[in-house]
Amino acid sequence: MGKEVLEKALCRINEVIERGPYKDNWNSLAFHKVPEWYRNAKLGIFIHWGVFSVPAYGSEWYSRWMYKEGTNENKYHVETYGPLDQFGYKDFVPMFKAEKYDADQWAELFEQSGARFVMPVAEHHDGFQMYDSELSVWCASKKGPCRDVIGQLKQAVEKRNITFTASSHRIEHYWFMGGMRQTKSDIPKDLSYGDFYWPSYEEPFPQGGQNDVSGFEVDTLFMEDWLARTCEIVDKYQPKIMYFDWWIQVESMKPYLKKFAAYYYNRANEWGKEVTINFKNDAFMFETGVRDIERGQLSDTSPAFWQNDTSVAKNSWCYTEGNDYKEPHEVICDLVDVVSKNGSLLLNIGPRADGTIPKEDKDILKAMGTWLKVNGEGIYGSSYWKKYGEGPTHTKEGHFTDVLRNSFTTEDFRFTYKNGYIYAFAMRWPEDGVVRIKMLGKDSKTFNGVIKNVEVLGAPEGCRYQLCAEHLTVIADHIKTKAPVGIKITID
Repeated sequence: MGKEVLEKALCRINEVIERGPYKDNWNSLAFHKVPEWYRNAKLGIFIHWGVFSVPAYGSEWYSRWMYKEGTNENKYHVETYGPLDQFGYKDFVPMFKAEKYDADQWAELFEQSGARFVMPVAEHHDGFQMYDSELSVWCASKKGPCRDVIGQLKQAVEKRNITFTASSHRIEHYWFMGGMRQTKSDIPKDLSYGDFYWPSYEEPFPQGGQNDVSGFEVDTLFMEDWLARTCEIVDKYQPKIMYFDWWIQVESMKPYLKKFAAYYYNRANEWGKEVTINFKNDAFMFETGVRDIERGQLSDTSPAFWQNDTSVAKNSWCYTEGNDYKEPHEVICDLVDVVSKNGSLLLNIGPRADGTIPKEDKDILKAMGTWLKVNGEGIYGSSYWKKYGEGPTHTKEGHFTDVLRNSFTTEDFRFTYKNGYIYAFAMRWPEDGVVRIKMLGKDSKTFNGVIKNVEVLGAPEGCRYQLCAEHLTVIADHIKTKAPVGIKITID
């Protein structure tokens, strides 16, 4: 795969931008509409699966840390596979066979989970493309599984009316495996464009660290390659969301981000489809896409639609031996909390290298699906209410806060609204079956409407309710669950 393929791709990108309504500047891209299907979907499945699933050790950052002397991954790799110059990361590729991968089985599980969209990682930091690419031979259709696993998944989920989306984490490949330059490794003497390890620069970060991206220059050829690869995903698979990981906010990438957004939105305009971009921090301008918060949430309602991406495991995004899994009710609480603040939850799973999904991942997804069959009417298609909730438990705002929150109490509620109904989710149901919602009391300063009826979703014996000055009291017996309980309140 030579530079001539890249040059043709770049010409095509410029032609699309030239003839389309979206141009590669923030003024043209401003106020891009968030797709209605996305606002209504609320739950998506993220999938971290790739060559890093073969060693299944540490995390999906294995390819970085294995080349860093003194790390656990480095020690494990040398002890298990031998010296780095004899067995490098590329030698895992033939072992990534995906021999038990069945896209239809995956799609069936995702349908059972209640998810409305699915987002596989098309390319992670390691530089291995999980799709059929014309820009590199290091892709799943030509090496490893030797089939287009992304394309097969797209067909399978769309047969079940689940929206297909995709993510690219390619940008971090610029420096991700740079440690191989600092130790005796399998790095080729001629590390030229098109090589699996290209460019693998040494640590490029300025003194301020990985988040100090102002003024830093990325090699032009790499940025052009990044643009061509992401646009290739758009053209081959027409994903309705393109998600990017964090390092794209580096200053010299800005022109390429604008080019990609203009290309993607123009293509979607040609196809007659609603699409958007997920970004972190301030990589894209406000309202040119949808902000994503990694493993974290907001402390209050956002007027702009947003997304929380998190994982079923606390320690890793990919499958590793001995993953530390969350409890199903914890993940459901995350979903409710996010939706009450005008957000969407993107929940990650990590399949094994052979293509099977671990039982723990399956159990969490099935538990979510069971819960949504009862409570989904207050989630799907809902909007945020006047207040996101009440109670003593508050969510710490920012990235990587998903395991810092205290457990919800029986006084914690989260609210959504839809079609004349307030949905109050009791985040922890009390043993005596009695909940008191202060914001819906007669003397409430938040709500002054008329309550016509109250229903506890899934209550085996129905419920009783009484409106008092200080709160709305709801009583339902024989509810045994750790997950939130939906209370449907008819108002007038």
